[in-house]
Amino acid sequence: MAASSPLIIVSTFWGKQQSRRGNENSKNKRDRQVMSADAQAFYEHPTSIDDPHPPLSRLLESLTHLRDPFSVALIVNTNDKSVEVRADERVREIARQFPKLDTFVFGPTEMGSLTRRLEQLEMLEMTAALSMRSYGATRNLGLLVASIKGRDKVIFLDDDCVVDDPGFLEKALFGLGDAIHTGGHLLGKTGLAMNAKGRYLTEEDSRATDRFWHWDQSRNRGISELLTPPRLTPAKLAFGGCLALHGGLFARVSFDPWITRGEDTDYVINARLFGAQLFADDQWSVMHVPGEGVSQPLRFRQDVFGYIYEHRKLEFTKSQVDLTQVTAAQLAPYPGDFIDGSAGMRARITALLRAIRGPERGVYWQATLHVVGDATRYACAHCADYFAFQRKWPTMVERLWRDVALRSLFSGERTVDRSALTGSFKAIETGVGGAL
Repeated sequence: MAASSPLIIVSTFWGKQQSRRGNENSKNKRDRQVMSADAQAFYEHPTSIDDPHPPLSRLLESLTHLRDPFSVALIVNTNDKSVEVRADERVREIARQFPKLDTFVFGPTEMGSLTRRLEQLEMLEMTAALSMRSYGATRNLGLLVASIKGRDKVIFLDDDCVVDDPGFLEKALFGLGDAIHTGGHLLGKTGLAMNAKGRYLTEEDSRATDRFWHWDQSRNRGISELLTPPRLTPAKLAFGGCLALHGGLFARVSFDPWITRGEDTDYVINARLFGAQLFADDQWSVMHVPGEGVSQPLRFRQDVFGYIYEHRKLEFTKSQVDLTQVTAAQLAPYPGDFIDGSAGMRARITALLRAIRGPERGVYWQATLHVVGDATRYACAHCADYFAFQRKWPTMVERLWRDVALRSLFSGERTVDRSALTGSFKAIETGVGGAL
Protein backbone atom coordinates (compact mmCIF):
# COMPACT_ATOMS: atom_id res chain seq x y z
CA MET A 1 0.00 0.00 0.00
CA ALA A 2 1.51 3.31 -1.05
CA ALA A 3 2.31 5.67 1.80
CA SER A 4 0.44 8.43 0.00
CA SER A 5 -2.90 6.59 0.16
CA PRO A 6 -5.25 7.87 2.86
CA LEU A 7 -5.83 6.15 6.16
CA ILE A 8 -9.47 5.73 7.14
CA ILE A 9 -9.69 5.86 10.93
CA VAL A 10 -12.76 4.12 12.34
CA SER A 11 -13.60 4.63 15.99
CA THR A 12 -15.62 1.61 17.09
CA PHE A 13 -17.48 1.73 20.42
CA TRP A 14 -18.56 -1.26 22.52
CA GLY A 15 -20.36 -1.88 25.80
CA LYS A 16 -22.21 -4.45 27.84
CA GLN A 17 -25.50 -5.94 26.77
CA GLN A 18 -28.36 -3.76 28.02
CA SER A 19 -31.62 -5.55 28.63
CA ARG A 20 -34.66 -3.70 27.28
CA ARG A 21 -36.71 -5.37 30.00
CA GLY A 22 -34.36 -4.31 32.74
CA ASN A 23 -35.63 -2.94 36.01
CA GLU A 24 -36.77 0.63 35.25
CA ASN A 25 -36.28 1.69 38.85
CA SER A 26 -32.69 0.46 38.74
CA LYS A 27 -32.10 2.39 35.50
CA ASN A 28 -33.54 5.57 37.00
CA LYS A 29 -31.44 5.14 40.13
CA ARG A 30 -28.31 4.76 38.02
CA ASP A 31 -29.18 7.82 35.94
CA ARG A 32 -29.73 9.89 39.09
CA GLN A 33 -26.32 8.83 40.40
CA VAL A 34 -24.65 9.71 37.12
CA MET A 35 -26.40 13.07 36.88
CA SER A 36 -24.87 14.15 40.19
CA ALA A 37 -21.41 12.63 39.63
CA ASP A 38 -18.23 14.06 38.21
CA ALA A 39 -17.86 14.16 34.43
CA GLN A 40 -17.73 10.73 32.84
CA ALA A 41 -17.25 9.80 29.22
CA PHE A 42 -20.32 8.27 27.63
CA TYR A 43 -20.08 6.83 24.15
CA GLU A 44 -23.51 7.70 22.87
CA HIS A 45 -24.19 4.64 20.70
CA PRO A 46 -22.02 1.74 21.94
CA THR A 47 -22.53 -1.65 20.30
CA SER A 48 -23.49 -4.47 22.62
CA ILE A 49 -20.62 -6.92 22.94
CA ASP A 50 -23.11 -9.72 22.14
CA ASP A 51 -24.72 -8.03 19.13
CA PRO A 52 -24.86 -10.66 16.33
CA HIS A 53 -25.05 -7.94 13.66
CA PRO A 54 -22.66 -5.18 14.76
CA PRO A 55 -22.72 -1.93 12.75
CA LEU A 56 -18.95 -2.21 12.22
CA SER A 57 -19.55 -5.14 9.85
CA ARG A 58 -22.01 -3.03 7.86
CA LEU A 59 -19.50 -0.19 7.58
CA LEU A 60 -16.61 -2.41 6.49
CA GLU A 61 -18.83 -4.08 3.91
CA SER A 62 -19.65 -0.67 2.46
CA LEU A 63 -15.94 0.20 2.28
CA THR A 64 -15.26 -2.80 0.03
CA HIS A 65 -17.02 -0.94 -2.80
CA LEU A 66 -14.72 2.10 -2.82
CA ARG A 67 -12.75 2.68 -6.00
CA ASP A 68 -9.52 4.24 -4.76
CA PRO A 69 -6.75 2.69 -2.62
CA PHE A 70 -6.83 3.15 1.15
CA SER A 71 -6.20 1.35 4.40
CA VAL A 72 -8.22 1.21 7.60
CA ALA A 73 -7.28 1.64 11.26
CA LEU A 74 -9.87 0.37 13.75
CA ILE A 75 -9.61 2.05 17.17
CA VAL A 76 -11.32 -0.08 19.83
CA ASN A 77 -13.21 1.74 22.60
CA THR A 78 -15.38 0.46 25.44
CA ASN A 79 -17.68 1.96 28.03
CA ASP A 80 -16.73 -0.79 30.44
CA LYS A 81 -13.22 -2.07 31.08
CA SER A 82 -14.59 -5.55 31.84
CA VAL A 83 -15.42 -6.09 28.15
CA GLU A 84 -12.22 -4.54 26.79
CA VAL A 85 -10.58 -7.85 25.85
CA ARG A 86 -13.78 -9.27 24.33
CA ALA A 87 -14.31 -6.10 22.31
CA ASP A 88 -10.76 -6.30 20.98
CA GLU A 89 -11.29 -9.93 19.97
CA ARG A 90 -14.61 -9.16 18.28
CA VAL A 91 -13.17 -6.29 16.26
CA ARG A 92 -10.29 -8.49 15.05
CA GLU A 93 -12.74 -11.24 14.19
CA ILE A 94 -14.88 -8.81 12.19
CA ALA A 95 -11.83 -7.40 10.40
CA ARG A 96 -10.81 -10.92 9.32
CA GLN A 97 -14.16 -11.28 7.56
CA PHE A 98 -13.02 -8.64 5.03
CA PRO A 99 -9.67 -9.93 3.74
CA LYS A 100 -9.72 -7.55 0.77
CA LEU A 101 -9.45 -4.58 3.14
CA ASP A 102 -6.06 -3.54 4.50
CA THR A 103 -7.04 -3.26 8.16
CA PHE A 104 -5.13 -2.60 11.37
CA VAL A 105 -6.69 -2.94 14.82
CA PHE A 106 -5.55 -0.71 17.68
CA GLY A 107 -6.60 -2.32 20.95
CA PRO A 108 -5.23 -2.82 24.48
CA THR A 109 -2.03 -4.54 23.28
CA GLU A 110 -1.20 -1.72 20.90
CA MET A 111 -2.01 0.84 23.59
CA GLY A 112 0.47 -0.89 25.86
CA SER A 113 3.13 -0.77 23.16
CA LEU A 114 2.46 2.94 22.56
CA THR A 115 2.66 3.66 26.29
CA ARG A 116 6.00 1.90 26.66
CA ARG A 117 7.39 3.66 23.60
CA LEU A 118 6.34 7.07 24.92
CA GLU A 119 8.04 6.19 28.20
CA GLN A 120 11.23 5.45 26.29
CA LEU A 121 10.86 8.76 24.45
CA GLU A 122 10.45 10.53 27.82
CA MET A 123 6.86 11.54 27.06
CA LEU A 124 5.04 9.20 29.42
CA GLU A 125 3.01 12.09 30.89
CA MET A 126 1.09 12.27 27.59
CA THR A 127 -0.45 8.83 28.07
CA ALA A 128 -2.87 9.98 30.78
CA ALA A 129 -4.78 12.08 28.22
CA LEU A 130 -4.48 9.38 25.55
CA SER A 131 -5.91 6.76 27.91
CA MET A 132 -9.04 8.76 28.77
CA ARG A 133 -12.35 7.26 27.73
CA SER A 134 -13.45 10.18 25.60
CA TYR A 135 -14.16 10.93 21.97
CA GLY A 136 -11.25 13.37 21.83
CA ALA A 137 -8.81 10.81 23.20
CA THR A 138 -9.78 8.13 20.68
CA ARG A 139 -9.47 10.63 17.81
CA ASN A 140 -5.95 11.47 18.97
CA LEU A 141 -5.02 7.78 19.08
CA GLY A 142 -6.13 7.51 15.47
CA LEU A 143 -3.90 10.45 14.53
CA LEU A 144 -0.93 8.84 16.29
CA VAL A 145 -1.52 5.60 14.37
CA ALA A 146 -1.47 7.64 11.15
CA SER A 147 1.77 9.31 12.26
CA ILE A 148 3.43 6.00 13.06
CA LYS A 149 2.39 4.68 9.66
CA GLY A 150 3.57 7.89 7.95
CA ARG A 151 0.16 8.81 6.50
CA ASP A 152 -0.39 12.51 5.90
CA LYS A 153 -4.08 12.24 4.94
CA VAL A 154 -6.66 10.75 7.30
CA ILE A 155 -10.43 10.32 7.04
CA PHE A 156 -12.46 9.75 10.19
CA LEU A 157 -15.53 7.51 10.15
CA ASP A 158 -17.59 6.11 13.01
CA ASP A 159 -18.72 2.52 13.14
CA ASP A 160 -22.40 3.46 12.87
CA CYS A 161 -21.87 5.08 9.47
CA VAL A 162 -22.39 3.64 5.98
CA VAL A 163 -20.53 4.73 2.85
CA ASP A 164 -22.81 4.30 -0.17
CA ASP A 165 -20.76 6.25 -2.75
CA PRO A 166 -17.94 4.43 -4.62
CA GLY A 167 -16.36 7.86 -5.19
CA PHE A 168 -16.35 8.66 -1.47
CA LEU A 169 -12.55 8.93 -1.24
CA GLU A 170 -12.24 11.17 -4.25
CA LYS A 171 -14.73 13.58 -2.71
CA ALA A 172 -13.05 13.30 0.70
CA LEU A 173 -9.66 14.28 -0.71
CA PHE A 174 -10.99 17.02 -2.99
CA GLY A 175 -8.98 20.15 -2.21
CA LEU A 176 -7.24 18.62 0.81
CA GLY A 177 -3.72 20.03 0.97
CA ASP A 178 -4.31 22.45 -1.92
CA ALA A 179 -3.72 26.18 -1.81
CA ILE A 180 -6.79 28.37 -1.27
CA HIS A 181 -7.44 31.81 -2.71
CA THR A 182 -7.41 33.51 0.70
CA GLY A 183 -3.90 32.26 1.37
CA GLY A 184 -2.52 29.13 2.96
CA HIS A 185 -3.79 25.64 2.29
CA LEU A 186 -6.95 23.64 2.92
CA LEU A 187 -5.79 21.30 5.68
CA GLY A 188 -9.06 20.10 7.15
CA LYS A 189 -12.63 19.58 5.95
CA THR A 190 -15.86 18.07 7.14
CA GLY A 191 -18.53 16.38 5.11
CA LEU A 192 -22.17 16.09 6.05
CA ALA A 193 -24.05 13.32 7.82
CA MET A 194 -27.44 12.24 6.50
CA ASN A 195 -29.96 9.97 8.17
CA ALA A 196 -31.44 6.80 6.68
CA LYS A 197 -34.03 8.95 4.85
CA GLY A 198 -31.30 10.96 3.13
CA ARG A 199 -31.94 14.10 5.16
CA TYR A 200 -29.26 16.36 6.63
CA LEU A 201 -31.53 18.23 9.04
CA THR A 202 -33.01 16.74 12.19
CA GLU A 203 -36.68 16.89 13.08
CA GLU A 204 -37.28 19.94 15.23
CA ASP A 205 -38.99 19.61 18.60
CA SER A 206 -41.01 22.60 19.78
CA ARG A 207 -41.74 21.44 23.34
CA ALA A 208 -42.49 24.24 25.78
CA THR A 209 -39.92 22.78 28.16
CA ASP A 210 -37.18 23.55 25.63
CA ARG A 211 -38.02 27.19 24.93
CA PHE A 212 -34.54 28.11 26.24
CA TRP A 213 -32.79 25.09 24.72
CA HIS A 214 -33.62 24.96 20.99
CA TRP A 215 -30.70 22.71 20.17
CA ASP A 216 -32.19 21.15 17.04
CA GLN A 217 -33.29 24.48 15.53
CA SER A 218 -29.92 26.10 16.15
CA ARG A 219 -28.01 23.16 14.73
CA ASN A 220 -30.28 22.93 11.68
CA ARG A 221 -29.63 26.60 10.93
CA GLY A 222 -25.91 25.92 11.15
CA ILE A 223 -26.17 22.95 8.79
CA SER A 224 -28.33 24.94 6.37
CA GLU A 225 -25.54 27.50 6.08
CA LEU A 226 -23.21 24.71 4.93
CA LEU A 227 -25.65 23.61 2.22
CA THR A 228 -25.47 26.91 0.37
CA PRO A 229 -22.91 27.56 -2.44
CA PRO A 230 -19.99 27.46 -2.90
CA ARG A 231 -19.00 23.83 -2.46
CA LEU A 232 -16.37 24.60 0.19
CA THR A 233 -17.32 27.05 2.93
CA PRO A 234 -15.63 27.88 6.26
CA ALA A 235 -16.99 25.51 8.89
CA LYS A 236 -18.36 26.39 12.31
CA LEU A 237 -19.30 22.81 13.15
CA ALA A 238 -18.05 19.42 12.03
CA PHE A 239 -19.13 15.78 11.84
CA GLY A 240 -16.60 13.43 13.41
CA GLY A 241 -17.98 10.57 11.34
CA CYS A 242 -17.11 12.38 8.12
CA LEU A 243 -13.93 14.37 8.68
CA ALA A 244 -10.70 14.62 6.66
CA LEU A 245 -7.46 16.09 8.00
CA HIS A 246 -4.07 16.74 6.42
CA GLY A 247 -0.83 16.14 8.29
CA GLY A 248 -0.05 19.82 8.02
CA LEU A 249 -2.88 20.37 10.51
CA PHE A 250 -3.15 17.25 12.66
CA ALA A 251 0.60 17.26 13.33
CA ARG A 252 0.15 20.72 14.89
CA VAL A 253 -3.32 20.59 16.46
CA SER A 254 -4.81 17.76 18.53
CA PHE A 255 -8.33 16.96 19.64
CA ASP A 256 -9.31 17.90 23.19
CA PRO A 257 -9.58 14.77 25.38
CA TRP A 258 -11.39 16.68 28.14
CA ILE A 259 -14.47 17.77 26.22
CA THR A 260 -17.33 15.44 27.12
CA ARG A 261 -19.22 15.60 23.82
CA GLY A 262 -18.86 17.39 20.50
CA GLU A 263 -15.12 16.86 20.05
CA ASP A 264 -15.56 17.26 16.28
CA THR A 265 -16.98 20.77 16.45
CA ASP A 266 -14.50 21.57 19.22
CA TYR A 267 -11.71 20.68 16.77
CA VAL A 268 -12.97 23.42 14.45
CA ILE A 269 -12.50 25.83 17.36
CA ASN A 270 -9.07 24.41 18.23
CA ALA A 271 -7.93 24.88 14.65
CA ARG A 272 -9.08 28.50 14.69
CA LEU A 273 -7.27 29.13 17.96
CA PHE A 274 -4.04 28.05 16.31
CA GLY A 275 -4.60 30.04 13.12
CA ALA A 276 -6.15 27.36 10.87
CA GLN A 277 -9.58 26.95 9.30
CA LEU A 278 -11.65 23.87 8.58
CA PHE A 279 -14.02 23.88 5.62
CA ALA A 280 -17.31 22.13 4.94
CA ASP A 281 -17.79 20.25 1.66
CA ASP A 282 -21.48 20.01 0.75
CA GLN A 283 -20.73 17.42 -1.98
CA TRP A 284 -19.24 14.93 0.48
CA SER A 285 -21.42 12.98 2.88
CA VAL A 286 -21.91 9.76 4.77
CA MET A 287 -25.01 8.00 6.02
CA HIS A 288 -25.34 7.93 9.81
CA VAL A 289 -27.41 5.05 11.17
CA PRO A 290 -27.07 5.21 14.97
CA GLY A 291 -28.34 2.50 17.24
CA GLU A 292 -30.07 2.92 20.57
CA GLY A 293 -28.17 5.56 22.51
CA VAL A 294 -27.92 6.69 26.11
CA SER A 295 -30.95 8.26 27.76
CA GLN A 296 -32.04 11.81 26.99
CA PRO A 297 -31.12 13.06 30.49
CA LEU A 298 -27.59 11.71 30.18
CA ARG A 299 -27.20 13.22 26.72
CA PHE A 300 -28.46 16.54 28.09
CA ARG A 301 -25.97 16.31 30.93
CA GLN A 302 -23.05 15.68 28.60
CA ASP A 303 -24.16 18.59 26.41
CA VAL A 304 -24.25 20.91 29.41
CA PHE A 305 -20.78 19.80 30.47
CA GLY A 306 -19.49 20.30 26.92
CA TYR A 307 -21.01 23.76 26.38
CA ILE A 308 -19.93 25.16 29.75
CA TYR A 309 -16.46 23.67 29.27
CA GLU A 310 -16.24 25.26 25.80
CA HIS A 311 -17.28 28.66 27.15
CA ARG A 312 -14.70 28.47 29.93
CA LYS A 313 -12.06 27.32 27.47
CA LEU A 314 -12.65 30.32 25.18
CA GLU A 315 -12.52 32.64 28.16
CA PHE A 316 -9.19 31.11 29.19
CA THR A 317 -7.72 31.76 25.74
CA LYS A 318 -8.23 35.52 26.18
CA SER A 319 -5.23 35.52 28.52
CA GLN A 320 -3.02 33.64 26.04
CA VAL A 321 -1.12 35.98 23.72
CA ASP A 322 -0.12 33.24 21.27
CA LEU A 323 -3.68 32.18 20.38
CA THR A 324 -6.13 33.64 17.87
CA GLN A 325 -9.21 34.93 19.66
CA VAL A 326 -12.45 33.05 18.92
CA THR A 327 -15.83 34.21 20.25
CA ALA A 328 -19.22 32.56 20.58
CA ALA A 329 -20.70 35.20 18.27
CA GLN A 330 -18.33 34.15 15.48
CA LEU A 331 -19.66 30.58 15.78
CA ALA A 332 -23.38 31.41 15.77
CA PRO A 333 -25.88 29.95 15.22
CA TYR A 334 -24.28 26.64 16.21
CA PRO A 335 -22.39 26.06 18.43
CA GLY A 336 -22.18 29.78 19.21
CA ASP A 337 -25.73 30.01 20.61
CA PHE A 338 -24.84 27.44 23.28
CA ILE A 339 -21.34 28.43 24.40
CA ASP A 340 -21.87 32.01 25.49
CA GLY A 341 -22.19 33.21 29.08
CA SER A 342 -25.88 32.28 29.29
CA ALA A 343 -25.32 28.53 28.83
CA GLY A 344 -25.45 27.69 32.54
CA MET A 345 -28.59 29.72 33.26
CA ARG A 346 -30.47 28.29 30.26
CA ALA A 347 -29.40 24.75 31.15
CA ARG A 348 -30.68 25.12 34.71
CA ILE A 349 -34.03 26.56 33.56
CA THR A 350 -34.41 23.78 30.95
CA ALA A 351 -33.67 21.07 33.50
CA LEU A 352 -36.25 22.60 35.86
CA LEU A 353 -38.93 22.82 33.15
CA ARG A 354 -38.33 19.20 32.17
CA ALA A 355 -38.47 18.18 35.82
CA ILE A 356 -41.89 19.86 36.15
CA ARG A 357 -43.56 18.83 32.90
CA GLY A 358 -41.60 16.16 31.06
CA PRO A 359 -40.84 12.45 31.46
CA GLU A 360 -38.02 11.22 33.72
CA ARG A 361 -38.76 14.08 36.11
CA GLY A 362 -36.71 12.71 38.97
CA VAL A 363 -33.55 12.57 36.88
CA TYR A 364 -34.07 16.11 35.60
CA TRP A 365 -34.64 17.32 39.15
CA GLN A 366 -31.20 15.95 39.98
CA ALA A 367 -29.91 17.83 36.94
CA THR A 368 -31.52 21.03 38.19
CA LEU A 369 -29.72 20.69 41.51
CA HIS A 370 -26.33 19.48 40.33
CA VAL A 371 -25.49 19.55 36.64
CA VAL A 372 -24.57 23.22 36.15
CA GLY A 373 -22.51 23.36 39.32
CA ASP A 374 -20.74 20.10 38.48
CA ALA A 375 -20.12 21.24 34.91
CA THR A 376 -18.72 24.58 36.07
CA ARG A 377 -16.34 22.92 38.52
CA TYR A 378 -15.24 20.46 35.84
CA ALA A 379 -14.61 23.27 33.36
CA CYS A 380 -12.63 25.34 35.86
CA ALA A 381 -10.54 22.31 36.80
CA HIS A 382 -9.70 21.24 33.24
CA CYS A 383 -9.94 24.21 30.87
CA ALA A 384 -6.15 24.67 30.94
CA ASP A 385 -5.33 20.96 30.62
CA TYR A 386 -5.87 20.84 26.88
CA PHE A 387 -3.39 23.64 26.23
CA ALA A 388 -0.73 21.92 28.35
CA PHE A 389 -1.31 18.74 26.35
CA GLN A 390 -1.44 20.63 23.06
CA ARG A 391 1.94 22.32 23.65
CA LYS A 392 3.62 18.90 23.59
CA TRP A 393 1.46 17.37 20.84
CA PRO A 394 3.62 18.49 17.84
CA THR A 395 6.74 17.09 19.49
CA MET A 396 5.04 13.76 20.17
CA VAL A 397 3.80 13.48 16.57
CA GLU A 398 7.27 14.33 15.26
CA ARG A 399 8.95 11.69 17.42
CA LEU A 400 6.41 9.03 16.48
CA TRP A 401 6.33 9.84 12.75
CA ARG A 402 7.33 6.58 11.07
CA ASP A 403 8.78 5.40 14.38
CA VAL A 404 10.85 2.34 13.53
CA ALA A 405 9.93 0.33 16.63
CA LEU A 406 6.18 0.88 16.52
CA ARG A 407 5.87 0.91 12.74
CA SER A 408 7.30 -2.59 12.45
CA LEU A 409 4.91 -3.80 15.13
CA PHE A 410 1.86 -2.00 13.74
CA SER A 411 2.59 -3.10 10.17
CA GLY A 412 2.73 -6.78 11.10
CA GLU A 413 6.47 -7.19 10.58
CA ARG A 414 6.57 -8.26 14.22
CA THR A 415 3.54 -10.29 15.23
CA VAL A 416 2.27 -10.71 18.77
CA ASP A 417 0.79 -13.96 20.06
CA ARG A 418 -1.96 -12.54 22.26
CA SER A 419 -2.65 -15.90 23.85
CA ALA A 420 0.82 -15.73 25.40
CA LEU A 421 0.30 -12.36 27.11
CA THR A 422 0.06 -12.90 30.86
CA GLY A 423 0.77 -9.43 32.23
CA SER A 424 2.15 -5.99 31.53
CA PHE A 425 5.67 -5.49 30.30
CA LYS A 426 7.67 -2.48 31.48
CA ALA A 427 10.16 -0.55 29.40
CA ILE A 428 13.60 -2.15 29.55
CA GLU A 429 16.12 0.02 31.37
CA THR A 430 19.73 0.13 30.22
CA GLY A 431 22.70 0.17 32.54
CA VAL A 432 23.71 3.68 31.53
CA GLY A 433 20.73 5.59 32.86
CA GLY A 434 18.01 5.44 30.27
CA ALA A 435 15.45 3.37 28.43
CA LEU A 436 16.40 1.66 25.21
